[in-house]
Amino acid sequence: MQTLQKLTCLTLRHSIRKQKTIELCKTLTGVELNLIRHPRRTFHCASCFCNDEVARPLRSRKPKSTRDTLQYFVDVKQVRVSGGQGGDGAISFLHAWSNENGGPDGGDGGHGGHVIFQVSRDVTSLNHLKTVTEAEPGEKGYNKDCHGKNAQHTVIKVPVGTIVRSTSGNILADLEDEGMMFIAARGGAGGHGNAFFTSDVQQAPKIAEFGAKGEEKQYVLEVRSMAHVGLIGLPNAGKSTLLRAITRARPKVASYAFTTLKPHIGMVQYDDYEQIAVADLPGLIEDSHKNKGLGIMFLKHAERCAALLFILDISLEEPWEQLATLKNEINQFSTKLNERPKLVIANKIDIPGAQDNLEKLLQKVDIPVIPISAKMGTNMGVLLREMRILYDEELKNREIKSEADVE
Repeated sequence: MQTLQKLTCLTLRHSIRKQKTIELCKTLTGVELNLIRHPRRTFHCASCFCNDEVARPLRSRKPKSTRDTLQYFVDVKQVRVSGGQGGDGAISFLHAWSNENGGPDGGDGGHGGHVIFQVSRDVTSLNHLKTVTEAEPGEKGYNKDCHGKNAQHTVIKVPVGTIVRSTSGNILADLEDEGMMFIAARGGAGGHGNAFFTSDVQQAPKIAEFGAKGEEKQYVLEVRSMAHVGLIGLPNAGKSTLLRAITRARPKVASYAFTTLKPHIGMVQYDDYEQIAVADLPGLIEDSHKNKGLGIMFLKHAERCAALLFILDISLEEPWEQLATLKNEINQFSTKLNERPKLVIANKIDIPGAQDNLEKLLQKVDIPVIPISAKMGTNMGVLLREMRILYDEELKNREIKSEADVE
């Protein structure tokens, strides 16, 4: 009872504090101008987000480890699956004390197990999949007409939106709903024992079947949607540092190019219990559409993100050239990528001379530009707010599209 009273008091206090914060923010004017004048204000300040329509990002209170993580996101993987072999049939004859020649009583073998891909929301990546997966074999048959036990099926969980392709590139299945299954490899049938071959002509057969071999196939699994937001930029633009600043992810950060070779995913939490997945993608270089650098594989990562954030190193001369390179490479790969929601992030604004480059950049681009410093935490609140706006707009567009499809 006392615990319930304490919980009620804490809930009331939180509601009162939140209401006071909203009322205080409504009395303020020029909040966005205030954010520009004080660029070091981060998303830890609750009063920066007084708009009721946009949820506020939350800061994780649990400290992060100082070590680099070895975990990364796998959105494409080639696997080889083998169905279980069927059990062999038995050759046996009944010999009882009252009937010495009781006839054949060899049982059938059990069927081998299937390998099945099943959609589950418990997994979001393909990094748990093994390169080779074999199902269990069926049990052999026994005497006294005892059949072998059928093997259990091997069920492999895959994320929602997994596309199953053949090695030649043909789409075999599109697993978009939770609970959907795809039989990747069927198990072999169990062999018949000699009791199965008994007939009027052949009363004592001495033959039995071997269990059939299971299917062996290879597939290429792809996750259609990797993250809500993808960070795109040239090498050493500060993508990994930004992901470390806004999430609990710990990608490797170093001063040399191509530090990130595989994508990393971090989650941004908001006070309405919504989470946005942010992907740190490997660096893009010129002529990537011709498979230079990480090439086509990088561009496929970008294709699986709903919105794109172009990270520019604003401390370098002519940063708009970086943006032109990124947009050109994406356009060469797929024109649909340029139609997705985009933002330009001018990183490293804390370096001397970056402010002048920012003013020149604003005159040359027509995409919204957000100046930040991922290392110092400058303007993180504005960035997270704009990310949530992009996310909400994407959800509305999906709802409108689904309603149109139903009609």
